[in-house]
Amino acid sequence: MNELIQIIAVSALPVLFAITLHEAAHAYAAKYFGDNTAYMLGRMSLNPVKHIDPFGTILIPILLFIATGGSFLIGYAKPVPINFNQLRKPKRDMAWVALAGPAANFVMALGWLLLFLLLSPSQGEHNFFVLMAKAGVGINLALFALNLLPLPPLDGGRILTSLLPNKLSWQFAKIEPYGFFIILALILIKIGNVPLLYIWVDPVRQATFVVLRLIVSPLFPIPH
Repeated sequence: MNELIQIIAVSALPVLFAITLHEAAHAYAAKYFGDNTAYMLGRMSLNPVKHIDPFGTILIPILLFIATGGSFLIGYAKPVPINFNQLRKPKRDMAWVALAGPAANFVMALGWLLLFLLLSPSQGEHNFFVLMAKAGVGINLALFALNLLPLPPLDGGRILTSLLPNKLSWQFAKIEPYGFFIILALILIKIGNVPLLYIWVDPVRQATFVVLRLIVSPLFPIPH
């Protein structure tokens, strides 16, 4: 029981900001590229309260994080309203607006990693803030990888929709109403004990962590 409480305590803040700042990044990008919808509705904000969905932002991530021992996390905030037709170049700019969310998770993972590397030598790996930083890295890497899955309505799906030729793009976008059920199936269907979704998430997460370590290596050299 104490272990579960600790997991929730160290993960709550990273989960909250990982999901809500992801949505805020979409809103900022949409305004930059010409759509003021989220801005006019007060959603272009770094205030987590503006983006929290009690079920998707809090309950689902905590339950999954506990159930998988921190190895997998999925969650969502209130979707940021975006009118893609208001973007200056809708098809092209859709990709940049979609990419802004995972980019925010990448930056947050980098920030948490820097905090971990700064604190762990002096505070030890069992310090509360060190554990929080470690959780922050893992949570943001998981959300980064998951959201880049090329399946609508995830960000990766919108990016791919933007990049495909018009006819293929239109056909591919028809998958969106079924996207959630496809993701659920990828979680439930397993090869051995490994959910199919991990075939995408794990390699992307691991490759991204390598990139993060390379970025911080001038300050914190990677041991040979």
